[in-house]
Amino acid sequence: MAKVELKQPVVAEISEKIKDAQAVVLVDHRGLTVAQDTELRKKLREEGVTYKVYKNTMMNFAFKGTDFEQLSDLLNGPSAMAVSETDPAAPARVLYEFAKKAKALEIKGGVIEGKFYDATAMTDIATIPAKDVLLSRLLGSMQSPITNFARVLNQIAEKNGEAAPAEAEAPATEEAPAEAPAAE
Repeated sequence: MAKVELKQPVVAEISEKIKDAQAVVLVDHRGLTVAQDTELRKKLREEGVTYKVYKNTMMNFAFKGTDFEQLSDLLNGPSAMAVSETDPAAPARVLYEFAKKAKALEIKGGVIEGKFYDATAMTDIATIPAKDVLLSRLLGSMQSPITNFARVLNQIAEKNGEAAPAEAEAPATEEAPAEAPAAE
Protein backbone atom coordinates (compact mmCIF):
# COMPACT_ATOMS: atom_id res chain seq x y z
CA MET A 1 0.00 0.00 0.00
CA ALA A 2 1.32 3.45 -0.89
CA LYS A 3 2.13 6.00 1.81
CA VAL A 4 -0.59 8.32 0.52
CA GLU A 5 -3.23 5.62 0.99
CA LEU A 6 -2.11 5.15 4.60
CA LYS A 7 -2.30 8.86 5.33
CA GLN A 8 -5.72 9.52 3.79
CA PRO A 9 -7.74 7.91 6.62
CA VAL A 10 -5.86 9.98 9.22
CA VAL A 11 -6.46 13.20 7.29
CA ALA A 12 -10.13 12.23 6.90
CA GLU A 13 -10.37 11.58 10.66
CA ILE A 14 -8.95 15.02 11.47
CA SER A 15 -11.21 16.66 8.89
CA GLU A 16 -14.24 14.95 10.44
CA LYS A 17 -13.29 16.18 13.92
CA ILE A 18 -12.84 19.80 12.86
CA LYS A 19 -15.84 19.89 10.50
CA ASP A 20 -18.31 21.13 13.15
CA ALA A 21 -15.73 22.45 15.61
CA GLN A 22 -16.23 25.79 17.29
CA ALA A 23 -12.68 25.76 18.65
CA VAL A 24 -9.38 24.06 17.91
CA VAL A 25 -6.41 24.68 20.21
CA LEU A 26 -2.89 23.42 19.54
CA VAL A 27 -0.51 22.59 22.39
CA ASP A 28 3.06 21.40 22.77
CA HIS A 29 2.75 18.37 25.02
CA ARG A 30 6.46 17.59 25.25
CA GLY A 31 7.57 16.69 28.77
CA LEU A 32 4.20 15.58 30.18
CA THR A 33 4.32 12.39 32.19
CA VAL A 34 1.90 9.58 31.42
CA ALA A 35 -0.04 10.36 34.60
CA GLN A 36 -0.30 14.05 33.67
CA ASP A 37 -1.38 13.22 30.13
CA THR A 38 -4.04 10.83 31.43
CA GLU A 39 -5.34 13.45 33.87
CA LEU A 40 -5.42 16.11 31.12
CA ARG A 41 -7.35 13.83 28.77
CA LYS A 42 -9.86 13.05 31.54
CA LYS A 43 -10.46 16.73 32.30
CA LEU A 44 -10.88 17.54 28.61
CA ARG A 45 -13.35 14.66 28.14
CA GLU A 46 -15.41 15.94 31.10
CA GLU A 47 -15.79 19.25 29.26
CA GLY A 48 -16.74 17.55 25.97
CA VAL A 49 -13.38 18.29 24.33
CA THR A 50 -11.60 15.73 22.15
CA TYR A 51 -7.80 15.66 22.41
CA LYS A 52 -5.41 13.76 20.21
CA VAL A 53 -1.83 13.87 19.00
CA TYR A 54 -1.41 13.86 15.23
CA LYS A 55 1.50 14.40 12.89
CA ASN A 56 1.82 18.03 11.86
CA THR A 57 1.70 17.18 8.15
CA MET A 58 -1.58 15.33 8.64
CA MET A 59 -3.13 18.28 10.49
CA ASN A 60 -1.80 20.65 7.84
CA PHE A 61 -3.52 18.65 5.06
CA ALA A 62 -6.78 18.49 7.04
CA PHE A 63 -6.71 22.23 7.83
CA LYS A 64 -6.34 23.29 4.18
CA GLY A 65 -9.39 25.16 2.93
CA THR A 66 -10.93 25.58 6.40
CA ASP A 67 -10.94 28.32 9.04
CA PHE A 68 -8.28 26.29 10.84
CA GLU A 69 -5.74 26.80 8.05
CA GLN A 70 -4.59 29.79 10.13
CA LEU A 71 -2.97 27.27 12.52
CA SER A 72 -0.51 26.02 9.90
CA ASP A 73 2.26 28.34 11.14
CA LEU A 74 2.02 26.75 14.61
CA LEU A 75 2.56 23.23 13.29
CA ASN A 76 6.19 22.80 14.29
CA GLY A 77 7.50 20.47 16.95
CA PRO A 78 5.23 18.03 18.76
CA SER A 79 1.60 19.14 18.55
CA ALA A 80 -1.61 17.91 20.08
CA MET A 81 -5.03 19.17 19.09
CA ALA A 82 -7.96 19.90 21.43
CA VAL A 83 -11.31 20.26 19.65
CA SER A 84 -14.67 21.43 20.99
CA GLU A 85 -17.94 21.39 19.10
CA THR A 86 -20.07 22.88 21.89
CA ASP A 87 -18.25 25.33 24.18
CA PRO A 88 -15.76 27.51 22.26
CA ALA A 89 -13.78 28.47 25.38
CA ALA A 90 -13.65 24.99 26.94
CA PRO A 91 -10.38 23.76 25.38
CA ALA A 92 -8.55 26.98 26.29
CA ARG A 93 -9.99 27.00 29.81
CA VAL A 94 -9.07 23.38 30.61
CA LEU A 95 -5.63 23.57 29.00
CA TYR A 96 -4.82 26.85 30.74
CA GLU A 97 -5.82 25.52 34.17
CA PHE A 98 -3.85 22.33 33.59
CA ALA A 99 -0.78 24.24 32.32
CA LYS A 100 -0.63 26.05 35.68
CA LYS A 101 0.18 22.71 37.35
CA ALA A 102 2.05 21.02 34.51
CA LYS A 103 4.62 23.55 33.34
CA ALA A 104 5.62 21.27 30.43
CA LEU A 105 2.30 21.91 28.65
CA GLU A 106 2.49 24.93 26.35
CA ILE A 107 -0.48 26.42 24.53
CA LYS A 108 0.60 27.39 21.01
CA GLY A 109 -2.59 29.08 19.86
CA GLY A 110 -5.97 28.30 18.41
CA VAL A 111 -8.93 29.21 16.29
CA ILE A 112 -12.20 29.96 18.02
CA GLU A 113 -15.32 30.52 15.93
CA GLY A 114 -13.20 31.22 12.85
CA LYS A 115 -10.80 33.71 14.44
CA PHE A 116 -7.12 33.01 15.14
CA TYR A 117 -5.75 33.67 18.64
CA ASP A 118 -2.12 33.40 19.70
CA ALA A 119 -0.95 31.90 23.01
CA THR A 120 -1.39 35.18 24.92
CA ALA A 121 -4.93 35.72 23.65
CA MET A 122 -5.77 32.09 24.47
CA THR A 123 -4.82 32.84 28.09
CA ASP A 124 -7.31 35.72 28.11
CA ILE A 125 -10.03 33.52 26.60
CA ALA A 126 -9.32 30.84 29.19
CA THR A 127 -10.32 33.21 31.98
CA ILE A 128 -13.83 33.62 30.53
CA PRO A 129 -16.27 31.62 32.68
CA ALA A 130 -18.20 28.73 31.17
CA LYS A 131 -21.38 29.45 29.21
CA ASP A 132 -23.60 28.04 31.99
CA VAL A 133 -21.95 30.33 34.56
CA LEU A 134 -22.39 33.38 32.32
CA LEU A 135 -26.06 32.55 31.69
CA SER A 136 -26.76 32.11 35.40
CA ARG A 137 -25.06 35.46 36.12
CA LEU A 138 -27.15 37.12 33.42
CA LEU A 139 -30.39 35.65 34.75
CA GLY A 140 -29.42 36.62 38.29
CA SER A 141 -28.74 40.20 37.28
CA MET A 142 -32.05 40.35 35.40
CA GLN A 143 -33.96 38.87 38.32
CA SER A 144 -32.37 41.04 41.00
CA PRO A 145 -34.22 44.32 40.24
CA ILE A 146 -37.56 42.52 40.09
CA THR A 147 -36.91 40.79 43.41
CA ASN A 148 -35.84 44.07 45.03
CA PHE A 149 -38.94 45.83 43.68
CA ALA A 150 -41.18 43.11 45.13
CA ARG A 151 -39.46 43.44 48.54
CA VAL A 152 -39.99 47.22 48.55
CA LEU A 153 -43.68 46.81 47.70
CA ASN A 154 -44.01 44.19 50.44
CA GLN A 155 -42.36 46.48 53.01
CA ILE A 156 -44.62 49.40 52.03
CA ALA A 157 -47.69 47.18 52.38
CA GLU A 158 -46.54 45.93 55.80
CA LYS A 159 -45.80 49.49 56.94
CA ASN A 160 -49.34 50.58 56.01
CA GLY A 161 -50.75 47.64 57.98
CA GLU A 162 -52.03 45.79 54.96
CA ALA A 163 -51.47 42.12 54.36
CA ALA A 164 -48.51 41.30 52.20
CA PRO A 165 -49.46 40.71 48.55
CA ALA A 166 -48.41 37.06 48.78
CA GLU A 167 -50.63 36.59 51.83
CA ALA A 168 -53.66 38.44 50.45
CA GLU A 169 -56.56 36.29 49.37
CA ALA A 170 -57.27 36.11 45.68
CA PRO A 171 -60.67 37.43 44.57
CA ALA A 172 -63.30 34.69 44.25
CA THR A 173 -64.49 35.87 40.85
CA GLU A 174 -62.56 36.53 37.71
CA GLU A 175 -63.96 40.03 37.26
CA ALA A 176 -61.63 42.86 36.41
CA PRO A 177 -60.55 44.58 39.62
CA ALA A 178 -62.11 47.97 40.24
CA GLU A 179 -59.76 50.88 39.98
CA ALA A 180 -58.53 52.10 43.33
CA PRO A 181 -59.18 55.73 44.21
CA ALA A 182 -56.17 57.97 43.74
CA ALA A 183 -54.11 58.44 46.88
CA GLU A 184 -53.90 61.99 48.15
